[in-house]
Amino acid sequence: MLRLSACRRAVLAATFAAAVTFPATAGAAVDPMTLVSGTSPFAAGCEVAPQTGTVFRNAEVEPWVDVNLADADNLVGNWQQDRWSNGGSSGNLSAYSRNGGASWTIPPISAASDTGQAKFSRCTGGNASNGGDFERATDPWVSFSPNGVAHQVAMGINDSNVANAVLTSRSSDKGANWENPVVVKFDDRANFFNDKETLTADPTDPRYVYVTWQRIVAPNERASARAGERAAAFRSIAWFARSDDNGASYELVKPILDPGNKAQTIGNQIVVLPNGDLVMVFNLIRNVGTNRNRGYTAAVIRSTDRGNTWSTPIEIDRMITDGVTDPADGHPVRTGDLIPQIAVDDQSGKLYVVWQDDRFTGEEQVALSSSTDGGLTWLDTRRVSTVGGVNQAFTPTVRVADDGTVAVQHYDFRFDDPSTTPPLTTDAWLLRSADGGASWTEERIGSGTPGVVTPGDGTASFDMTTAPDARGYFVGDYAGLDFAGGGLKPGFKPFHVRANTGNLTNRTDVFSTTASVSGP
Repeated sequence: MLRLSACRRAVLAATFAAAVTFPATAGAAVDPMTLVSGTSPFAAGCEVAPQTGTVFRNAEVEPWVDVNLADADNLVGNWQQDRWSNGGSSGNLSAYSRNGGASWTIPPISAASDTGQAKFSRCTGGNASNGGDFERATDPWVSFSPNGVAHQVAMGINDSNVANAVLTSRSSDKGANWENPVVVKFDDRANFFNDKETLTADPTDPRYVYVTWQRIVAPNERASARAGERAAAFRSIAWFARSDDNGASYELVKPILDPGNKAQTIGNQIVVLPNGDLVMVFNLIRNVGTNRNRGYTAAVIRSTDRGNTWSTPIEIDRMITDGVTDPADGHPVRTGDLIPQIAVDDQSGKLYVVWQDDRFTGEEQVALSSSTDGGLTWLDTRRVSTVGGVNQAFTPTVRVADDGTVAVQHYDFRFDDPSTTPPLTTDAWLLRSADGGASWTEERIGSGTPGVVTPGDGTASFDMTTAPDARGYFVGDYAGLDFAGGGLKPGFKPFHVRANTGNLTNRTDVFSTTASVSGP
């Protein structure tokens, strides 16, 4: 789909500016945000090899979070620390909270085995003897088993050569210390690259932990840190690994979906239904065939035997997306445009999938579909983001509360003036639905006057142009959101990155908050 012309943008901007209203704050149910991240702990040159590209020191991007199933006050979040312009970060860091997210502790970097941060790269303590001998790390993800063990997964990558690996680590003390990495899959050939992995600890059985990713096959490309983070130009196969011993090892490691020549998968993510069945969402990318089939499609595959066998793809709907840009000058904004996100209602088993889609307004909006039969069939796609016109809504994450309330977190540019840049005024929002997605309330996440960017204040509306430029202004291909059903601070747990407007020495930080189940 073609983008709106500049003339049409201007007309819609005038209409949009006159029409926007902001929700009343009397019923506000989102707490003030808490700063999670801090200054970088990494020593200069900790990659121990010459690096190409630009490193954005002190910049955090792409966070994820999970709530301990055995202790609702315990949260663990992780992110990329010191992002590089051409792929990955110097290392993935994590933090933990034991008071529902009111405060956070960042474990130290430790050379000792099974202590401190997960050793996914040299900058966080990785070396040849402990499995983390990589120059960079990327794609952080975390998930809790029902026995309270936390599991992280990361991609270890190099810039000076083509070695890369899917790595996991676990913590038995609520995120304070992490065991040496387990190498799930390693490649050091130039035509293979493992990418965009996620991890799901089975909430129904602590024995099982699942990892999925795509293994890019690129016979004509050097799939290194300089080329390997966006899969749209590569053929890629969905891979799966299962641990039967709560993450101590991964015995089952295999490809589970080959989309065929000149086709790809990306964004693989598994949820577990209440009966133990697995459902994996992904973006099925086809580069050949009829126009009706070519392009991006949100799809799932299912397993009824904990990953031993899988169904053929079940298509949800097309993902009609052409990316996000600064409306003033067209500079790309790197977002989750390739990545669908999935959530399951742990009580009913209802599934929800969200993604970016521009079918509704000609610009990126948040689309949602749902399934009540375990992913076998899907309801019609609908738009859930609220402001159209020239506004772009992006990087959605979906979660479901214990009572069935659905929440979707996303960013948008509704308060931006499309005729000027900087600033590229950006806000985060939380949508809630108490009726299975039929209707929604909306609440802004953040303090300060809506639409007014405050220099250095990461909790207000922020200027996206301050974020690291990694093939576009970048705060992450995804953002974190979970739910705590009890503890000191029950509710949804937004966990995302915001730019520190105008601060080029500390461009971004990770923030968390708690939002009540009921909306404003």
